[in-house]
Amino acid sequence: MKNILRTLLVVILMLASGTQVYGQKKLDQQTAADLQKTPKYGFILTTERHFKGVLSMYDLLIENGVEIEEYEIVVKGKVVTLLTKGSDLEEFFQKYKGKVKVSVCSVAMEKLGVAEEKLFDGLDVTPTASVRMLQLQANGYNTLTY
Repeated sequence: MKNILRTLLVVILMLASGTQVYGQKKLDQQTAADLQKTPKYGFILTTERHFKGVLSMYDLLIENGVEIEEYEIVVKGKVVTLLTKGSDLEEFFQKYKGKVKVSVCSVAMEKLGVAEEKLFDGLDVTPTASVRMLQLQANGYNTLTY
C-alpha cells in the first residue's frame, strides 16, 4: 500500500510537468519525507517530452531536499532516434550525466536502425526495456511507465 501511495505521488508530480516542471516547485514536508523512504526511481518512456519531464522531475526532487540513491530512465520507442550524438537531447542531458542513468532498449535500437556507436555518451544499452523495468522493480525502485 505504501508503494502504491508513493507511486501515485510521483505520478501527480509528473502530470504537473511537461518538458519543464511548471506546476509544483516546492514539496511539502510530508511529501519529501515520504519520498525519502524509497530513494530509487525508475521510469520507462517513449517520447522526448517525457524524457525531458522526467529529467526535470529529478531537479524538482533535488531542489526540495529529496535524497536520490538511484534514478534511471529506460528508453524505448521512437525517442531512441533522438538520443544520438549532436542531437538537442544530447545537449539537454549534459547537466544530468553521471547523476541519472539512461538505459536504451536494444530491441528499439535495432528496429529503428540506431547503432550503439551513434548514441551520445552517458547512455547504456539494455537488452529489453521491459526486462530492465522488471529488474528495477525487483530491486526496490519506485517505477512509472509513460
